[in-house]
Amino acid sequence: MSAEKPVRIPAKALNSLDALVEHGVVPQGTDGELRPVEENFSIRLTPETFRQMRALDVSDPVYAQYVPSTDELYVRNEEMADPIGDETFQKVKGITHRYPDRLLLKPTHTCQVYCRFCFRREKVGQADEALSHEELEAALDYIARTPDIWEVILSGGDPLILSDRRLGAILRRISELQHVDVIRFHTRVPIVDPGRITDDLVAALKTRAAVYVVVHVNHPNELTDAVRTALARLADAGIPLLSQTVLLKGVNNNVDVLARLMRDLVRARVKPYYLHHLDKAKGTGHFRCSIADGQKLVQALRGRLSGLCQPTYVLDIPGGHGKVPIGPSYIIQENDGSYVLRDYLGGSHSYEGGADPTVRPDS
Repeated sequence: MSAEKPVRIPAKALNSLDALVEHGVVPQGTDGELRPVEENFSIRLTPETFRQMRALDVSDPVYAQYVPSTDELYVRNEEMADPIGDETFQKVKGITHRYPDRLLLKPTHTCQVYCRFCFRREKVGQADEALSHEELEAALDYIARTPDIWEVILSGGDPLILSDRRLGAILRRISELQHVDVIRFHTRVPIVDPGRITDDLVAALKTRAAVYVVVHVNHPNELTDAVRTALARLADAGIPLLSQTVLLKGVNNNVDVLARLMRDLVRARVKPYYLHHLDKAKGTGHFRCSIADGQKLVQALRGRLSGLCQPTYVLDIPGGHGKVPIGPSYIIQENDGSYVLRDYLGGSHSYEGGADPTVRPDS
């Protein structure tokens, strides 16, 4: 495919391989080899994602995130259907409770877009995964009878595809629980469907508990004027904004791209939160960078960007053992409380970190 192929904005979301062929996103004659991909993993691109593309070509960092590829049919031995152990920690349908003080509530598995690297790609887009009224009640009841839960994270799928009425009802129910002080949304919607961020939606997010919105964004080309306007509407309403970015080969595994993204986010009043090492979902190996390469990128960011712009590089340990920071270590050597530290330029420095045992603390 030519990188110069122009991008035509569709009037509505495209959610099938046939629609991609009809719109010229996938060349005619190549769709046959992509049918097995469509059979296994959902497809959906919004008009906004087309506005963010520079060309209809896999080398475009937005195109690569959403348009199916035959690379997805190659499944490596280490890849898994449930790479982060959602099912291991599912207490009732829609609830993943992995950490003592917080849990995931997944009322839907539908999204406005389907990322080709999604760690839940085996389930997203499946109608039977959405919670029924009875299943949602059971999920909310679990939260109510688990007083250690301080924070509820709405994920999915994408929780912001729910109607304002349904979102408001869920938030009211959670906010009635005095042990829950924080409600966090994980969402792509402000990035891929910024028109959804209306005054009515913002009003629905107003509740007793503190509401945080964490947006998933991977490349600075995604931050169009419409997206910035949507983010500003949330920020102006006093809703704290954070970001999640997945490190993706061919999309953002470049220090200049990551630096521009993080600065653009902070400029938009979004605090960079996580830089995720790609989970081992089936058929995603063509996006995966090595941890060593990720650490080099994070170290390069440390030297050139403000602390406000620094995300935490994390890995979700397969099997459901949780996230751990995997950024570079700046401790080169340690011996009895004495350290050799590496600065952001690569220089080494001695530091005496231990207390002198010959000096009394009260002397």
